[in-house]
Order: sequence, then C-alpha cells, then structure tokens
Amino acid sequence: MRISVIGCGYLGAVHAACMAKLGHDVIGIDVDERKIAELSSANAPFYEPGLDALLKDVQETGRLVFTTDLAASAGSDVHFICVGTPQKKGENGADLTYVDAAVRGLVPYLAPGQVIVGKSTVPVGTAARLADLVTEHESEAHLVWNPEFLREGHAVSDTLQPDRFVYGVSDGSEDHPSIAVLDEVYAASLAAGTPRLVTDLPTAELVKTAANSFLATKISFINAMAELCEAAGADVTRLADAIGMDDRIGRKFLNAGIGFGGGCLPKDIRAFMARAGELGADQALTFLREVDAINMRRRTRVVELTRELCGDGLLGKRITVLGAAFKPESDDVRDSPALSIAAQLQLQGSVVTVTDPKALSNAARRFPELHYVTDLDTAVQSADVILLLTEWQQYRELDPHQLRQSVSTPRILDGRNVLDPEKWRAAGWQYRGLGRP
Repeated sequence: MRISVIGCGYLGAVHAACMAKLGHDVIGIDVDERKIAELSSANAPFYEPGLDALLKDVQETGRLVFTTDLAASAGSDVHFICVGTPQKKGENGADLTYVDAAVRGLVPYLAPGQVIVGKSTVPVGTAARLADLVTEHESEAHLVWNPEFLREGHAVSDTLQPDRFVYGVSDGSEDHPSIAVLDEVYAASLAAGTPRLVTDLPTAELVKTAANSFLATKISFINAMAELCEAAGADVTRLADAIGMDDRIGRKFLNAGIGFGGGCLPKDIRAFMARAGELGADQALTFLREVDAINMRRRTRVVELTRELCGDGLLGKRITVLGAAFKPESDDVRDSPALSIAAQLQLQGSVVTVTDPKALSNAARRFPELHYVTDLDTAVQSADVILLLTEWQQYRELDPHQLRQSVSTPRILDGRNVLDPEKWRAAGWQYRGLGRP
C-alpha cells in the first residue's frame, strides 16, 4: 500500500521505517528540515537500538523516502498521524497544536476511500472532533484511532511484532470500511497471530492513557512500599518477588527505584487528570495525583539518602551519577529522574559528574550547568559517592573490586536496585538500595 506518515519524531520515524519493512511504499513528512535530512541519510535523530540499520535497509529498497512537503501525501491510501502531544506550559493538559495542524494540513490532499489513522496519544474526545473536520472536507474519507504501545529501547520490535492492535472507528463496528484497510496494512502481524480489538473512538483513545496510568500506578505503589520497607527494616525487592507470584498482580513494573520519567508516563497521567476534570469526572482520577506525588518524592529521597551516605553533608562532595537517560537503551532525557537528582545535588553544593553511554548531548542541552564526562573510568575518578540512576547493562556489570581502585571512598547508592548488595559489601563498599535494609 501507499502510506504517508505525518510527524517523524520518535513514533513517526520508527513507524515509517517499520511500515516500509513490511513491504509498503512509505513517505515520511515533517516540518523539521534537519530531522528530514538526517532520516534521509539513514541516521535517526535519536538513539533507538536497530533503527539506523532498519532505515538503511528499507531506503535501499526505495520503499521509504522523507520530505518536508505535505503535498507529497496526496495519493496515499493511508495517512498516519504521529506528531507529539506535549504537556501544555503551566498546565496539566495536552497541547494538541501539532495534531490539529497535521490533520488540517492533510485534508486538502484527501481523496475518497482514504483513511487517516491517528496514533498520537490524545485526550478522549479529540478523535471525534477531528473526524468531523475530515468529513467537512472529504465525506468519503475516514478517520480512525489506532493507539501505539511502543517501549523506548524496544520500539522496532514492538512495531513489527506488537502484542495487540486496537482500532477505534466511529461506529465501533467490524463492518466499518476502515477495518479492512488497516487489516491490509498490518496483514503480516495479523497473520502471525497478533490479536486485534475494534472499539468506538473514545474507547480507543482511552486505551493508551489508561494503560500508562495503570503502569504508573504500579510503579508508584512499589515505591510507596519501598518507603514503608525502609521504615520497617524490610526488603522491597523480596516483597515484590512475593506479591508478584500472584498472577493477578504479576512481577513486571514492581521494581522500586527512583521513579518513572520520559516523554510519556508523566505527561500522559497529568493530561488524563486534566481531561477527566473537563468531563466532570475528576474525582475518578484523584488517585493519580498521589501516584504523581509519590513518583516525584523519590527524587528527593535519593538526595536524602546520598546525604546520609556522605555522613557529613553534601557540600563539596564529589558525586558521580551513572546514567542521564530516563531509562536504558535510550537517549531520551525528558523528565529524567536521574538528571533531576543530579541537579538537586549540585544545587546543594556537591560537585556532580554525570556519565551516560548515549544521552549526554541531550542532557547537556537540558541541564547545561552540570558536568558531563563520556568516559566511565574518568567519570568515577576520586568520587566520594557513586549513584547508579539509569540501569544500563554496563553499569549493572561493574566490578566492585576494580571500581574501588578509582574512587576516593567506596560508597554507592543503587537507585534501581539492580546490584547485588552482598557482592558489593564483600568488596568493601558501603551499599545503599531503595527500600532495602
């Protein structure tokens, strides 16, 4: 099929490349000339494992091209809307400027039978409003909502082998003409057994925000348990193992630590609360305020624990932070707990050095006042305290005996609870985890 992808940021670039991999002829469109130039050279403007190789592979076939000209969307069978929906400045709600602009810009090029597919995460009610806009311009074109469920660091595999498809259509019916079109787009994945669910538009919009809110709640729950474990002398990792054995609960996302960040969970749960308030259902989501508060409190707790580790205060202490990205296998530093903690420590008088395998250039743009070092060995030299805040594999595999030779004082705070406390203590380290004795 001929497919256009409007918006070539994280979601759009991955989606465009994967659709071409599935055999479709794809054109990716974005207003950012620098981004389009990089993608046209098979270089993703962000780090995502496997994406550069995939871009090179599909561009050599001629099935994927990028442009800044929205008119190039004319003649495509399917148009995917993959633009961002950031949090409004000074508010909790989502900024729909880019979504609205994408659809308004696209409608002059629509033809009968074409399908616009929304993938951006939007407040419930957005799709119906946009569907009306599409109908005004081309009554025989259709708008559907098909939320994405990508995990940064696994986006390529999540697109090529998704765990489910959700199609939101105006009447919620399997007979809607867009269903057959989307089935053709995703034919390879459906043939491989990926389940799909057809819903009405508002249900499809709610799926992504509800899923993210549930995951955020689960993370904040175990972090709340970590606070209690520290007060009671219990071990939150063993607690999580025990309750995770209950198949009604499950062990995934029960890892206590410094909390969640990134460009999705924080802004999505806030936008969810804001939209619920607009609909008069704000009391239904008041618990998400505490979920958000627990998450933000984790950052302050790490600063407190670091002060305890130092013993005589933070002033002048040389602190090395391992990790700047909000999660491993990503260079995304949006709302990164690690960077927030590093900045707080520096404000309290510490000499902070940050290192990360992929995210330092992005981190430097967000927090230019911090000191960044690419080389791990250099970053840890003469450190008074090491903070492991992003669980990159190379940090999980650090040798405590070897590392001890580089630091000034062998003290480590494991902000992700991924190290073996006994191993590190046996090597002479003062070890602290979150919610662990």
